[in-house]
Amino acid sequence: MSAWRAGSGALSAAGRQSLCWRSYRCCLWWVLVLGVSVSSGDPWLYMEACPSSCSCSSTRISCVDPERGISAFPVLQSEAEMENITDIYIANQSSFSSISDKDLHYYKNLRNLTVTNSRLTYVSKLAFEQNLKLQYLNLKDNNLSSLSWTIFRNLNISYLILAGNPLHCSCDNLWMKLWLGEEADTQDLRCIEEGGRRKLMSRLTIPNCELPMATLSPSKVTVMEGEDEVLACTTYGVPTPELIWNMGPTALVTYYEIETSGQISVLRLTNLSSMDHNRKISCKAENMVGEKESSLSLDILFPPKITKLSDAIPDHHWCIPFSVAGNPKPDFKWFRDNVEVFEGPYIMTKIHDTTEREYHGCLELNSPTHLNNGFYTLLVENKYGSDRKKVEAHFMHGPGDVTENEPIYYDITTENPPVEPPEDRVAVYVVVGIAVVALTGFLLMLVILKFGGNSKFGIKGPSSVISNDDDSASPLHHVSNGSNTPSSSEIGPDAVIIGMTKIPVIENPQYFRSTNSLLKTDTFVQHIKRHNIVLKRELGEGAFGKVFLAECYNLSPDQEKILVAVKTLKEASENARKDFHREAELLTNLQHEHIVTFYGVCVESDPLIMVFEYMKHGDLNKFLRAHGPDAVLMAEGQTTRPVELTQSQMLHIAQQIASGMVYLASQHFVHRDLATRNCLVGENLLVKIGDFGMSRDVYSTDYYRVGGHTMLPIRWMPPESIMYRKFTTESDVWSLGVVLWEIFTYGKQPWYQLSNNEVIECITQGRVLQRPRTCPKEVYDLMLGCWQREPHMRLNIKEIHSLLLTLAKASPVYLDILG
Repeated sequence: MSAWRAGSGALSAAGRQSLCWRSYRCCLWWVLVLGVSVSSGDPWLYMEACPSSCSCSSTRISCVDPERGISAFPVLQSEAEMENITDIYIANQSSFSSISDKDLHYYKNLRNLTVTNSRLTYVSKLAFEQNLKLQYLNLKDNNLSSLSWTIFRNLNISYLILAGNPLHCSCDNLWMKLWLGEEADTQDLRCIEEGGRRKLMSRLTIPNCELPMATLSPSKVTVMEGEDEVLACTTYGVPTPELIWNMGPTALVTYYEIETSGQISVLRLTNLSSMDHNRKISCKAENMVGEKESSLSLDILFPPKITKLSDAIPDHHWCIPFSVAGNPKPDFKWFRDNVEVFEGPYIMTKIHDTTEREYHGCLELNSPTHLNNGFYTLLVENKYGSDRKKVEAHFMHGPGDVTENEPIYYDITTENPPVEPPEDRVAVYVVVGIAVVALTGFLLMLVILKFGGNSKFGIKGPSSVISNDDDSASPLHHVSNGSNTPSSSEIGPDAVIIGMTKIPVIENPQYFRSTNSLLKTDTFVQHIKRHNIVLKRELGEGAFGKVFLAECYNLSPDQEKILVAVKTLKEASENARKDFHREAELLTNLQHEHIVTFYGVCVESDPLIMVFEYMKHGDLNKFLRAHGPDAVLMAEGQTTRPVELTQSQMLHIAQQIASGMVYLASQHFVHRDLATRNCLVGENLLVKIGDFGMSRDVYSTDYYRVGGHTMLPIRWMPPESIMYRKFTTESDVWSLGVVLWEIFTYGKQPWYQLSNNEVIECITQGRVLQRPRTCPKEVYDLMLGCWQREPHMRLNIKEIHSLLLTLAKASPVYLDILG
């Protein structure tokens, strides 16, 4: 038996990876086979799905059989199954006597708990620490003599039923009277006095037992930055309460010391920092009866500081963006070339957003001309000081300006002054110059038409040749014969040696691309008027240009204005314009609920603009990290700890991405850079595929830099893409497996412990990522099915989506994580 067990363990580690990729049923069969072995390996493989004395569904556990009783909370087959449970009902269990710290640890979505007519005697103070969604708690007719209010400190209990317990009429139970109020009489909640008489809890009075109080003085603090302040907190109550200071979710920047003597505590703040302006400080008193808190906000005065002053942004109105910190709010003055700018209807300072200590806005100029060009200085001042910064703004060339593209017809380097030529010779020179320029332009046009160079947006003719910066740079590409392996003649000078193969470099993607042959002849691209687009703030910047959050008017018949993401194009050459329009047609044709919506373009003037759907919660990678166990490490000044994503929500996210990939595959497109950084999150946990070309700047460490500026997302690439530059739907399946790994690790970087060269070696030698700690086995089996070395052995994209959808439907999703 021991030899057989060892053999099955070896098969579990290696053979199962090669035998079970193509069939999900095969993997489940192995689970059943291995489940009959003795207790070695993964423990949940050998447990029953539901205890024999209970009945279970995907969301509910009921244990009511008095003969085959339970002595502790039932443990299901996996953490994921326990996480899906929302209701637990336990009754008539004479051996069930306590609820410990860990009994309910994995039931994180539990909403309703009933333990009645049993022998429950003890409930740990940490029993419900992980059950933040618990709303209904029925502990009627048990053996509880006391219960601490601290058990429910972090819960939002709507219904608490405690009747039928032999509760003592003691100070540690007085909180029930204060907590339940009239509901105590409705339940007929009683306690037992020393003589054995039962007394209504609503009439309970205990000498020397009262709710504590806390008083913080002074009640308001307004103080200059750099000064000191002393806060005193006095507590009252019997029994003597514990005094606790709370400085907020993040540490104070200001240095402080606490001195406590009896029921008085002093907080000494030294050299107050403006970073703590509006910080809430509270002192709390708590005893066995309950708790009370007193708080104030620090009002710290400090001189203004310009934290940002940027180049002018072209918009319906031009904008010179700024961010300024200061308290009280400073006055704003602008100077152009050291002359004060007087504001009016055509030029004015606008504040768009105000945070706790900063003001964000811009100097808005309505249709400026070359007369408005110059150096703009922002002066901000309040009664405590001032600050100034300068930026150059150029809005328009003047009528006499010479641009670098305009030809000059005489040699300015001649040492002696030029002799004025006769008037007819001047005419001849001008005519000859014009002819030369025209001939050069004509020849250049012929070359472009013949060889069809690459464009900013990567739209190429159907007969173009793949080069070292071809459309393999794009995340989405039409499949042509299932392969695009380059020949040796196609390899450019910037190629890189990976393994034994020299491959052309691949640019970080911008967005979906395709060839002309894919564009529908009846495609209608919506054109949006520039005056209907009002920029609000910059979201990021990529190689193509900048991305802004904007308001768009008259886009939807149901709303006057909606928030959109605006992508600008730096270059505006004729070829770039043509490619811009072709890509707009392509994006218009890609319409799916899990692909970011493309609204249209604005081409009235430079810069050219594409308008996309705005996704409120940004890219999925940051969202995962902000809602994971390490959220505190990733926090950027947030005031509350985010709720951690559940496995149900992770499955919901995963099946949406898979749905979008099924659609792209049906349209014969390959994404080429599928990763959580290139997915966006909207309201109600809606996830869509699509990025705005910012990956190179925001996630530069996710790319392997080769050939100077070129970057490869090798951590998401299969062996054939790394070694042979082959991109197909099957290579996207590999990337989808890595995306699943990212989701179930809360956004960790794949192979984060390895260098890029080590990652290439691991992938090309057949190693795969390990199973994340919180990942259900069924999902990891899917990942392994995506990571088969041979592309044709990988799971089909539709099969992946179907399995994820089944798992997600079995797990109820609660969207209140987004608020």
